[in-house]
Amino acid sequence: MQTTLSPSTDASMTPRDRQLLAHAPYAKANVPQQYLRHIVDYHRKEQPGTILVDTDARYLYYVLPEGKAIRYGVAVGEEAMAFSGVARVGRLAEWPDWVPTADIQARLGPYPARVPGGPANPLGARGIYLYVGNKDTLYRIHGTNQPEYIGQAISSGCIRMRNEDVIDLYDRVKLNSMVVVLPPGQSAQAAAGGRWRG
Repeated sequence: MQTTLSPSTDASMTPRDRQLLAHAPYAKANVPQQYLRHIVDYHRKEQPGTILVDTDARYLYYVLPEGKAIRYGVAVGEEAMAFSGVARVGRLAEWPDWVPTADIQARLGPYPARVPGGPANPLGARGIYLYVGNKDTLYRIHGTNQPEYIGQAISSGCIRMRNEDVIDLYDRVKLNSMVVVLPPGQSAQAAAGGRWRG
C-alpha cells in the first residue's frame, strides 16, 4: 500500500506548548518510523471526524474524507486494563492536571492528590476524555512524558500519544466526536487483509 508521510510539523503548537516542550524533563525518544504520523488509505466505514484506536497494532486513526486517515502511533493499556467499545469525546483539555485514581495510587503510588499540568505530567500536552452517555469512562487519549513506550502495551489503560501528535489530533477533533476502540484480537489491519501496511 502506498503510504504518504504527513509532515510532522509543530504548526499546531501554541507559544505555551513551545515553551513547555523546549526543555521537557524526559529524553527524546527514537520512535520507530511506522509509529510516526502518516496519511494512509482507510478502508473501514467510519465517518470523517471519527477516531479509531487499533489496540493490537498500536495505531490511532483520525478518519479523513475520501478514504484516507491520519495514522498516529500510540501506547495502549494492557489487555485487562484497557477500554474497548464505542465512546464519544466528552471533554477536551490543554495541559490537563492529573488526578490519580485510588487504583493508580494503590498500584503505582504514592502520588499527590493532583499533579499540575506540564511536561512532567503523565497526561502530557492534551487530554481527550472518553465518555459513554454522560458518564466519564476514566479513559483518556492523552500525551505522555514517556514517549519511548509508543508502540507498546503498558500498564496504564489509557491511550498515550507523542505530545506533538496529541496536539495535532486535539486541533482536529470536536466535542461529541465518535471514538471506536477495537478490543484485542480485532485489529483493523487484519480486517483489511493486510492492506494497511505502511
